[in-house]
This record gives sequence, C-alpha cells and structure tokens, in this order.
Amino acid sequence: MRIGIIGAGRIGSTLARHFAGIGHEVALANSRGPETLAELVASIDGPVRAVTAAEAARFGQVVVVAIPYGHIGDLPLAELRDKVVIDTGNYSPGRDEHEPDLDDDSTTSSEKLRNATDSNLVKAFNSIFWEVLRDRGRPKGDPERLAIPISGDDEEAVAVVAGLIRDIGFDPVNAGHLGGGGRKHQPGTDVYAAKLSATELDARLHSA
Repeated sequence: MRIGIIGAGRIGSTLARHFAGIGHEVALANSRGPETLAELVASIDGPVRAVTAAEAARFGQVVVVAIPYGHIGDLPLAELRDKVVIDTGNYSPGRDEHEPDLDDDSTTSSEKLRNATDSNLVKAFNSIFWEVLRDRGRPKGDPERLAIPISGDDEEAVAVVAGLIRDIGFDPVNAGHLGGGGRKHQPGTDVYAAKLSATELDARLHSA
C-alpha cells in the first residue's frame, strides 16, 4: 500500500518506521521541507522517501495527518479529497487557537477535519503515547498485545485502518461513528493513554 504521512514528529515518524518496516511504501512530509528529513529517512528501514505535504497527499492511498490541530489550515486540502485519511490529532485549547464549537463540544476536531478535506476520515492513534506505539506491538494472540480505538463513518475506510493497526502489532477496537465514537477516545476519557487489551478497551468504550 502507498501511505503518505504529513507530520514527522513522534507519532508520524513512528508510524513511518512501522509501515515501511512491513513493506508499505511511505512518503513522509513535514512543514520545513523534504531536505530536513534526510537524516530521519536514512534511519528508517524500508521503502520511505521525503516529500512535500502535497506530494504525500497525492501519493498515499492512505494519508496520515500527524500535525497539531491548529495547523490543519496548512494541509493540502484539495489533495486529500476522497482519500482515506487517518487523523492522529486532538484539539488542545491550551496549544491551539480557541474555537467556540470545539470548546462547547458541539462538534469535534476530527469532524471539522473531515469536512475540510471531504475525505473518508478515520480517527486513530490519537489516544496512544508514542513510546507505547513504538515499543509495544506484539504478534496476534500474544497476551500482552494492546488495543487501539478507532472511529469513523466510512466502513471501508475503517476496515483499511483496522488492518494497518493489526499489521503493526495492535488490535483495533471500533468505537463507533466519528462524532460519538471519537468523543470516547479523546483526551480526558478513561481510555485515553490507557494500556488495555481489546476486551478491556471494548468494555470501557461500551460503558462510556
């Protein structure tokens, strides 16, 4: 699969390592230009190259958005249209500019990103610490295998992202639709940053 990743911070670079390591073609972008990613790209085993954000969006069959919510205006919105987009971010009013409809919870940052990109957006990897994502992948059936919540409105897109999560050593657990389900694994919920098995995570999501 061709995967574009916009954002080369801890989550973005960790996903690049995982995806390239199992053979997916990865195009990685940041806000400072491809030339600033040379050292990172050289350290990753597998098919990965540095590109611009627009090139990553065009390249990917799946595109990971791993940038702070406050910078989504910098995204190549047209290139993300109709793509499977993975939103790894969270709205943080202490970091991002305040938005009244997010502050009063009348909508969510993922819904706003989905609407801005007109994409098949799936929220995932937003509730896991990057060190856990880096280090805790386990084979299927391992009793220490952890789960990752995902949410989205497009069933095919959710299935694609769930498959990627399984491939890198975690169990996906569907939290539901992007709005209601996504709210269940935002910061402040009892599954956020929790190290849970699929059974434990599913139970907490259903009790939320």
